[in-house]
Amino acid sequence: MPGSGKSTVGRQLARRLGLPFFDSDALIEQRLGCSIREYFAREGEDAFRDVEQQVIADLAAGPDAVVATGGGAVLREANRQKLREAGRVIYLRSSPEELHRRVRHDTQRPLLQVADPLGRLRSLHAERDPLYREAAHFHIETGRPSVPMLVNMIIMQLELAGVLPLRP
Repeated sequence: MPGSGKSTVGRQLARRLGLPFFDSDALIEQRLGCSIREYFAREGEDAFRDVEQQVIADLAAGPDAVVATGGGAVLREANRQKLREAGRVIYLRSSPEELHRRVRHDTQRPLLQVADPLGRLRSLHAERDPLYREAAHFHIETGRPSVPMLVNMIIMQLELAGVLPLRP
C-alpha cells in the first residue's frame, strides 16, 4: 500500500544484504521522462499500468536485487506472477489508518488526491490486500516498529525459510 515503507525498508534491506536496490516507480519516471503524477493525469491509469508492467518484467529478468514496487503493481496478474516467480515477495502490511497517518501530507500520490484520503485508503486496502497476500511469500505487520526492526524481521523470516543462511 502507499506509505507502507516499501522504499525506505527496501533500501535498508538491500544495504544489509549487499544487493542493489531498485524502486520501480523511480525507474518508471526515468523511462517516462516525467513524474508518475503527471503521466497519470495526462495518459490515465491503464497507460501507466502498461509501463509499470514492462518495468516489473525487466526487473524480474535482471540480477538479484531488492525491489520496491508501486502499491498498485499487484493489480495485474502478470505482475503478481512475475514477482512471485522471480524472488521472494514481502508484503509490508499496515492498516489504512496507519497509512493515512504516514501519508496525509504527501501531495505526490495521485490516487490519494481526493476529498477523503482515509476512505480511499480503506477502499484500496479492501481491494488490494487479497492480491498482496496472493503475491507474497511473507507478510510483515509494520505497525510502528522502526525501519531497522522491520529489516531485522524480514531477514529473520528469510533465514527461517532457508532463503538466507542462518547467522551464527
